Amino acid sequence: MQKFTIIMAQIDTLVGDIEANTHKIIEVLDRITPEAKPDLIIFPELTLTGYPPEDLLLRDSLELRIEAALSTLKAVSLKYDCCMVFGAPLLREGQRFNAALVLHKGEFIAEYHKQRLPNIQVFDEHRYFIPGSESCTFRFKGRRFGLTICEDIWHEALVKDVCALGIDCLINLNASPYHQGKPTERTALLKSHIEGCRVPIIYTNAVGGQDELVFDGGSMALDAEQQICVQAPFFDESLSKVIVDLSDGGFTLQQGEQAVSLSEMESIYQALKLGLKDYVAKNGFKGVILGLSGGIDSALTLAIAADALGAQNVLAVMMPFRYTSQMSQDDASVQAETLGVDYDVLAIESMYEAFMNTLAGQFDGADTDVTEQNLQARCRAVLLMALSNKKGYLLLTTGNKSEVSVGYCTLYGDMCGGFNPIKNLPKTKVYALSSYLNAKARSAGKMDVIPQRVIDRPPSAELAPDQVDEDSLPPYDVLDAILYRYIEEDKSAEAIVAEGYERDTVFRVCRLVDLNEYKRRQAAIGVRISERDFGRDRRYPITNGWKIGQ
Repeated sequence: MQKFTIIMAQIDTLVGDIEANTHKIIEVLDRITPEAKPDLIIFPELTLTGYPPEDLLLRDSLELRIEAALSTLKAVSLKYDCCMVFGAPLLREGQRFNAALVLHKGEFIAEYHKQRLPNIQVFDEHRYFIPGSESCTFRFKGRRFGLTICEDIWHEALVKDVCALGIDCLINLNASPYHQGKPTERTALLKSHIEGCRVPIIYTNAVGGQDELVFDGGSMALDAEQQICVQAPFFDESLSKVIVDLSDGGFTLQQGEQAVSLSEMESIYQALKLGLKDYVAKNGFKGVILGLSGGIDSALTLAIAADALGAQNVLAVMMPFRYTSQMSQDDASVQAETLGVDYDVLAIESMYEAFMNTLAGQFDGADTDVTEQNLQARCRAVLLMALSNKKGYLLLTTGNKSEVSVGYCTLYGDMCGGFNPIKNLPKTKVYALSSYLNAKARSAGKMDVIPQRVIDRPPSAELAPDQVDEDSLPPYDVLDAILYRYIEEDKSAEAIVAEGYERDTVFRVCRLVDLNEYKRRQAAIGVRISERDFGRDRRYPITNGWKIGQ
């Protein structure tokens, strides 16, 4: 069989470290065995800078660093017979392009400029790049390939234009971030293009965490019959081989590696885990610390952290007060022991009393209210930040999306920290994911990663006697349904009421969301898992006169 071998190099780059990313490309070349003999290696979008480089693209020294990297790769490519396709920002006559370069034996044989620049959701490419204006193909070993970059593939007319140039295969370089349902969307899109153009598509995606974004990989090669011939793993680096049969002048993809598809719950978990792991590693932290309250949010965060970083790199601290139940203290201890993390108990009673004594003059004659509850949370934050500073550990916050949405959290208290793995996970999904992890552990013959009664008991901040969350909030299934419509679907309060939700509850929830924008601006970043999460996706002014019903 005459064959052509393609490698989809699904790699995890570090934004801004052009030298290290260049070296990573070279490492990939060095890792490929002589038996593999690839003809073509395809890397993700903006390989040299990582994605998204944001305002690093505006730095004066960027062009010099890119040119140095290109010179290095040109020299290295002389040692190999394969052709490389990779992404880089390029400055041409004073205009910056998001480009794909094709390099073979020290010569750049093609240069393509991305034509469709996304400026929605988490993307802001019009700020940095000029759109390209022409389709691009290149010939290698007698075959013609078309080039596209990420967003290009979402535009049918552009795909048809490049396919009309008589290509044997369409290549798409990606830095496509994860959100729930995204892998299915991508596959359906690629199949629809193949139906119209009848050419194979090689789709190479980035993988790894970058601040709140997680790139889930899942690179794939589809043949002209819309079949996935090679499916790369999700949430992991890989070099996935695609074998092409050239017999009788054809370009037929052979069946190859097929990574296991992940359920929605497993995908969410892997996204949270990878987002945390890369944030810690790429920012040079030694480990993480978190307050373990005996409640479900901190319990889930601890389970994610221990799995992502290794138990030896996690410190959990229980900080009981007079309202902390014995059940919470016992459950926290059991979970810490089960997961094997470092664990300590630091009571805050004396700290709290010291603060209250200091404030006694100012508080004289005032009723007890939420101030005293917030003070408990801020005592805990002081301890956790001290430990974070002393140990060089990143402090994790543990508030879920439901709480963050309505401000059911304490600024400079439980919101204190640098990263929040579950920031964009609604409370109902916190429960669902916790149950999923326990079921997964049981199926493997292991102990529950989260004590079952932490899942079963009514949630409580335990900042007042006999307190439960529903004293202050609607039931979480109702709250999350309203929040989904208001935040992710951008529906007005009146539109939500029209769907059958109680009017006063809807208006109260929506008002709380709007009032607490100032808190969210000061909150730790967290992993993005939906199309409308807090952070890059949703940008509202703190000071505004918008009326809720509109």
